Amino acid sequence: MKERIVADLSGLPLHGLGRASVTWWGTAAFMLIEGTGFALVIGIYFYLMSLAAVWPINAPPPNLLPGTLVTLILLISALPNWLVSRWAEQQDLRKVRIGMVVMSLLGIAPLIVRAFEFGALNVSWDSNAYGSVIWTLLGLHTTHIITDLVDTLVLAALMFTRHGRNPRRFGDVQDNAMYWNFVVAAWLPIYGCIYWIARL
Repeated sequence: MKERIVADLSGLPLHGLGRASVTWWGTAAFMLIEGTGFALVIGIYFYLMSLAAVWPINAPPPNLLPGTLVTLILLISALPNWLVSRWAEQQDLRKVRIGMVVMSLLGIAPLIVRAFEFGALNVSWDSNAYGSVIWTLLGLHTTHIITDLVDTLVLAALMFTRHGRNPRRFGDVQDNAMYWNFVVAAWLPIYGCIYWIARL
């Protein structure tokens, strides 16, 4: 069998950013799966509400302050997150390092408030169907914040080592920023369900 060279691809970059990266597509698929999970639990919330004579069931609506603080922190974090993604695209290591430290702090902040948020729901997870579904919604979203925070902390640490100069790490930072946008966007309908629909 005779070998024939069709094209010389040696000049192509080893790693791509954004949609040119395989990990970008993996992150997008991951968000699609998790978004479907959120949609299913929100669907269960509305289904249970349609069956109940009174909603919330045997509980006052949750206190607004903790959930609203989490919402504000998440919305504020969107700007530095966008900047980090942009700096990663420009492969500006100094700015990415600063941005990753800021995003690490902005990942910790909502978890501190979230610790008080569970108590402000005014119902236990095992009290009734209403308690179970809102604890599930809050628990799922908390898991997503923790997941992204761990990824952010690991990437922040890597950016301060020799690995930070690897062009592939900038793509990882962009993917991490995209996932944080998902965490922020996913919270808004959950916040509406837990805190405002219960007040209608």
